[in-house]
Amino acid sequence: MGDFVFSWDNILNLLRTFGIWDIIDIVIIAYLLYRVLLFAANTRAGQLLKGIAILFVVYLLAAAIDLKSTSYLLEQVFSFGIIAVVVVFQPELRHALESMGKSRISNLTFLNFNTEHVDDETLMKNCISKIVDGVADLSKHDVGALIVFEREVKLGEIISTGTVINAEPSKEIIGNIFFHNAPLHDGATIIRGGRVYASGCFLPLSQNYDISNMLGTRHRAALGMSENSDAVIVVVSEETGTISMALNGELIRELDPVHLKRKLEELLIPEKTEPNKVVKIFGKGGAEDK
Repeated sequence: MGDFVFSWDNILNLLRTFGIWDIIDIVIIAYLLYRVLLFAANTRAGQLLKGIAILFVVYLLAAAIDLKSTSYLLEQVFSFGIIAVVVVFQPELRHALESMGKSRISNLTFLNFNTEHVDDETLMKNCISKIVDGVADLSKHDVGALIVFEREVKLGEIISTGTVINAEPSKEIIGNIFFHNAPLHDGATIIRGGRVYASGCFLPLSQNYDISNMLGTRHRAALGMSENSDAVIVVVSEETGTISMALNGELIRELDPVHLKRKLEELLIPEKTEPNKVVKIFGKGGAEDK
């Protein structure tokens, strides 16, 4: 009983010294653990964590019954395991860090490293209109196309794989780029700042193994790009002429030009808020179009 009282007194003394910074410290650690577990649950890292847990249990048992060789071997595995994890799960870790970069915290002024901003609503509306006209014409003639609209996440790596054009958008230039015998028709075209910035660019293919076998390379590339950035990607199927849009790892299929134009304007043209007006957290209150 005395030991219990002594332990309880220690706990009470600890609580008396507990301050606001201790609470903040615990909240930060809890949040980081939550994000790690959430990341593991949605990627292959979940199986890795299970394997590490099993090895750790084996290590404890080996140490308890004094298995020197086994303990030494597992100690070496744990010592160099972190490097192996970084190498093997580089795509997943990169995606997690990019997701952090797209969070609301990264939109703070002192964390915003973007040097180019498109504030001209008329310029972007004109760009969307011309691109949609070109996509509609390609769809009618069953000409495949892959067009990426850059947003907050800059796509310099992707642009470097293609040819910089930096041209005014038009129905004709889109048609010329994706014409069957054109030298740049196989790659993706990047739209930056309301201009057709680069073409013939290579996109990363999606790592989602649940994608339908009916989808070709263009759609897999569009999904891969949307998984690794906040870009909006428009795809025209060469087989059926169907227009699709990829965003945040999801594919919206069978869009008509009118619907496509409306969706692009919603995603690419920021809403202007009037001074002293309360901003609605959940948008306009309308249901999301699927």
